[in-house]
Amino acid sequence: MNLNYTAYGLSLQSDIELPGLRQAASGTLSNPLFLTTNEKPAWVYFAASLPLEIVHFVPAEPESGDPVFQVRRYGDEQFYELTYGDGANFFMDAASSALWGECPPPLTKEDLTTYLVGPVLGFVLRRRGVTCLHASAVSIGDVGVAISGPAASGKSTTAAALAIRGVPVLCEDITALSERQGQFYIQPGYPRVCLWPDAVSKLYGSEDALPNLTPTWEKKFLALDGERAKFEPKPKRLGAVYLLGPRVDEETAPRVTELSPREALLDLVQNTYMNVLLTREQRAAEFELLSRLVNRVPCRRLTPHKDATRIGALCELIQEDAREIGAVRSSPIAIRQT
Repeated sequence: MNLNYTAYGLSLQSDIELPGLRQAASGTLSNPLFLTTNEKPAWVYFAASLPLEIVHFVPAEPESGDPVFQVRRYGDEQFYELTYGDGANFFMDAASSALWGECPPPLTKEDLTTYLVGPVLGFVLRRRGVTCLHASAVSIGDVGVAISGPAASGKSTTAAALAIRGVPVLCEDITALSERQGQFYIQPGYPRVCLWPDAVSKLYGSEDALPNLTPTWEKKFLALDGERAKFEPKPKRLGAVYLLGPRVDEETAPRVTELSPREALLDLVQNTYMNVLLTREQRAAEFELLSRLVNRVPCRRLTPHKDATRIGALCELIQEDAREIGAVRSSPIAIRQT
């Protein structure tokens, strides 16, 4: 049995159900990634027999519960392996067309899917030359709005807070970009927002208000199924980028300030997804793309307040500013100047 899915503009064919992903008709698959999870295929045994090199290593962080993450390269860049300290393991060919993954017990298919929609597909996107912001994105008016920042800066929490207020979510944590005719577009991810228990408690008053992602992990998810929150399934033109700054205890917060293209570029080059794995040529191409982006798309510094109860004010600020940007860019004068 093969099931077809889409995420981040990728077509994916899987031999198991992948909870939370959007299914697609088989006729819509283009340049698909084939995922197998059952018996280890012959090409994986061949890959593992080749000389290997560790190209990326993340030590375990006991305070967060995250397992160690490692990327290995086999042969003359013929294959790659992504492994986690809890036993999750993925092999991929150099063309990013074949993927084999396993999550041995007590891990489940929910665990496999969680890794898949994060670092694994992020790695596939980068291998395929797609620039990805470390950002969540929502749909406001006719455009997509990216909310970018480093880990634990509040990207997913802000996206969830906007979703609760009726704003459709495009993606969380990974914002895959495409460029067409001088415009940038955000590809929709999958209809969930993943949240740590403390974020759920801040948004709902109790960390038990949302279900667990997996039976083996404490992280939760907000389903974008149209009941509590909505998902935007179509690509959206990138209308604005908000770069999250540190939380402050100031009366003027939350606030939004305009960034120059140079300031925005310095931030964005540090907040692209899995950028440590890029080659020199990929880094150069990404820098050129981001340089075009910051000169065509308004970029703002978003400064949240330390008080979690002000998340509503932060959401209102983003919505109001994004609408103002949209109104200016759609004015007759702005249209004539583009």
